[in-house]
Amino acid sequence: MTTWTSDELARIGAAEELEMAPLRRDGTLRRPVPIWVVRDGDDLYVRSFRGTDGAWWRTARATHEGHIRSGGVDKDVAFVDVPDDGTNDRVDAAYRAKYGRYGGAYVDPMVASRATTFRLVPR
Repeated sequence: MTTWTSDELARIGAAEELEMAPLRRDGTLRRPVPIWVVRDGDDLYVRSFRGTDGAWWRTARATHEGHIRSGGVDKDVAFVDVPDDGTNDRVDAAYRAKYGRYGGAYVDPMVASRATTFRLVPR
């Protein structure tokens, strides 16, 4: 499996948003949507602000593949489910640390959406 380079991790991890384009079942990419992204160690994570009702998340969940663009990095990725509580605890903390300045109205739904956590893996 491919891994992120140090430069890619730094650039995406520092970026405010990531453009997410999940792959549809017919093989075409869905229109990109801006979402928040956080870094934990050598991994990158995303969640759906709208929880399991998020349209991009439902598409990504169906195919587990897509394309991202952030911080000058343009990459095909796999979306890997993250059921582990320890990892989700760290992702919660990363969302609070990176985006806390936006307040609870935005950060709390992200922390509450643990069931939608995907680890981004380059393909």
